[in-house]
Amino acid sequence: MSNDKKYSIEVRVWIEETEGAFLGIGKIWLLENIQKTGSITNAAKEMKMAYRQAWQLVEEMNQRAEKPLVEKLLGGKGGGGAKLTAAGEKAIAVFYEVEKRIKEFAQKETQNLKF
Repeated sequence: MSNDKKYSIEVRVWIEETEGAFLGIGKIWLLENIQKTGSITNAAKEMKMAYRQAWQLVEEMNQRAEKPLVEKLLGGKGGGGAKLTAAGEKAIAVFYEVEKRIKEFAQKETQNLKF
């Protein structure tokens, strides 16, 4: 009797700092949306997230990073905004690179799965 079941190894990646979770895919999406929209308010709207929650996540990332990832811009005529720092851009790149390598490893291991 042949039961051809297929298995795959799935991984979810996040980076911890001594204080707790530092970067996961949700925070990466928030950073990308801040980069795209130029503000925490618009990034939060884009993600259907409360501004307060987005702001707390940004504060948390900034505190747990060696250098702040997001910089608030003071309001002029059009109001303030926010932008990613060089460290914020690097955090996105590093996260995706680490995630890619881990997922490639999981795919290789998947090919060897036998039960």
